[in-house]
Amino acid sequence: MQTGSVVLSLSGRDKDTFLAVTGTDERYIYVCDGKARPLHNPKRKNPKHVQPTQKRLSEAALHSDRSLRKALAIAKSEIESRR
Repeated sequence: MQTGSVVLSLSGRDKDTFLAVTGTDERYIYVCDGKARPLHNPKRKNPKHVQPTQKRLSEAALHSDRSLRKALAIAKSEIESRR
């Protein structure tokens, strides 16, 4: 998973929520949604607890919480329309 990837949370309080990957380290990924988890306070998550999607957000979408929320809403509707 790379920065900007859209993932679906499979466990935790944010279960069934689409999130954007904002960073990684050797063991964890850091995810945000722009509302409950703003960009300045990302959630550390185990990669086993998320399901990657084919969507990837642009750098501009990761610029502010507002643009992140809009981009995730668009990605969510596109992903759910395929199901």
